[in-house]
Amino acid sequence: MRNNTLYIFSLTLLLVSVCLLPAQAQLGANRETFTRADTLRGSLSPLRTCYDINYYHLDVKFDIGQKFISGSNLFKFTATQDFTKLQFDLFANLKVEKVVYKGKKLPYTREFNAVFITFPQTITNGSKDEFTVYYSGNPTIAKRAPWDGGVVFTTDSLGKPWVATACQGVGASIWWPTKDHQYDEVDSALISISAPNGLKDVSNGRLRKVTKLKDGYTRFDWFVANPINNYDIEANIGDYVHYDGTYQGEKGKLTLDYWPLSYNINKAKKQWNENATKMLKAFEHWFGPYPFYEDGYKLVETPHLGMEHQSGTAYGNHYQNGYLGRDLSGTGWGLKWDFIVVHESGHEWFGNNITSKDVADMWIHESFTNYSESLFIETFYGKQAGQEYVHGTRMNIVNDRPIVGPYNVNREGSGDMYYKGGNLLNMVRTIINDDEKWRNILRGLNKTFYHQTVTYDQIVNYISEQAGINLSPVFDQYLHYKNIPILEFTTREGKTLCKWTNADAKGFNMPVRVRVKGGDYKFITPTTRYSPVNLEGATKDNIEVDTFNYYVGVMVD
Repeated sequence: MRNNTLYIFSLTLLLVSVCLLPAQAQLGANRETFTRADTLRGSLSPLRTCYDINYYHLDVKFDIGQKFISGSNLFKFTATQDFTKLQFDLFANLKVEKVVYKGKKLPYTREFNAVFITFPQTITNGSKDEFTVYYSGNPTIAKRAPWDGGVVFTTDSLGKPWVATACQGVGASIWWPTKDHQYDEVDSALISISAPNGLKDVSNGRLRKVTKLKDGYTRFDWFVANPINNYDIEANIGDYVHYDGTYQGEKGKLTLDYWPLSYNINKAKKQWNENATKMLKAFEHWFGPYPFYEDGYKLVETPHLGMEHQSGTAYGNHYQNGYLGRDLSGTGWGLKWDFIVVHESGHEWFGNNITSKDVADMWIHESFTNYSESLFIETFYGKQAGQEYVHGTRMNIVNDRPIVGPYNVNREGSGDMYYKGGNLLNMVRTIINDDEKWRNILRGLNKTFYHQTVTYDQIVNYISEQAGINLSPVFDQYLHYKNIPILEFTTREGKTLCKWTNADAKGFNMPVRVRVKGGDYKFITPTTRYSPVNLEGATKDNIEVDTFNYYVGVMVD
């Protein structure tokens, strides 16, 4: 990770208060060139919006020796308009064996990773129907999961096969046929994974059935009762053992299921039990009930670092505190808990319960979940500790490009959605200046948008409405632009004045806490024009800005 760089701005005298103040930036900087394949993957054409996916039955066999998969997926859907043609998605390196509708093969065409099927008659608006896709091939092997997508084929430390899937960003169609867009979550799903005898598969939801097949394979049927985004659907195959527990939560008894590799069961019991139950205590307090009581909560050991696979959190942190033993904040607070248990489980609320409609708004997943880490710390070590952690993570911010990505092409924005996003939310909390109201906003988000896909505007408008403050310019500046605002002070005709500079958002007027040195903080609301500092005794030389909770620059003329 890159450290921040200090840029020095000056008129005649400069006081610097934050780590990073980047060079001039504009919305839309670092534009990429997008292809037809990007549009097919990321856009909502009528060939996608014409049907609402209701149910999948994914049935896949893993030939581990050949790194080969084969199987089928049943699509059950409701038509949202009259149509004869639709799009689903499957990476081009995987072969569509056939598409079957009412016992007959359907014609199909392929363009890049998109597949188009044509029905023999019009599917009428409001009707329910289904088709099944049969496919096979050697899936993309992830080179560095979970940061690049695909299937992991490896072995555990005893040499036994170990397989996992991780496909956030690139999409689930990298290993199975699906309607690969976040806006439409399937309502429920049956996941059937066949693995060589002697190995177990762990997927999302609850294990319904284990069936010994005749060809040396065992099929594991997992049922997901709640809506799920398709990048969360997982297969994990290995020499797993199982133990369980319960948590008495806000909605009653929540089942806890733990699936470590067989030789790590003692490590798992020592590390997972405490971290998982503390996580649930903290996040149910701040965010509301765990969103998937019907499917339970699960931790699954994986050969990659981790992923927020709904009701089956993938874990690869080697049973240690911190992030692979490191504190990402540099404060010491990050070494008191297991980063992967807390962070990836935090996504059950932000990412899985509330899911962005477009990948461009992945900040809704990552900013809130990054911020959840500090709330976890606050729950057990106090508010100051949580805020120290947020402040410490600033060293990881790079301010390279906007956090919100381009829409309709399946592209995320800057990785600053984590640390800068977490600092943004801490600023919003500071502006609201009412911790209980802030907690109710976080809980209200999860209740209002329960099991829904959402847009940028829905989240920002909800927070502003509940706070009673128009926070849109604040979110706009920190999410759509890479510049960090600077609060500039000057003296004219004996009056101390201030204004925001280096701000691109229209109407930027973020309230900020300031004080006369040694005094108490009070709020002022500067704009992008000079106005008097409404603080008794304040001069440009004795005023202090709360740069501990605000990620801003300070300049004194």
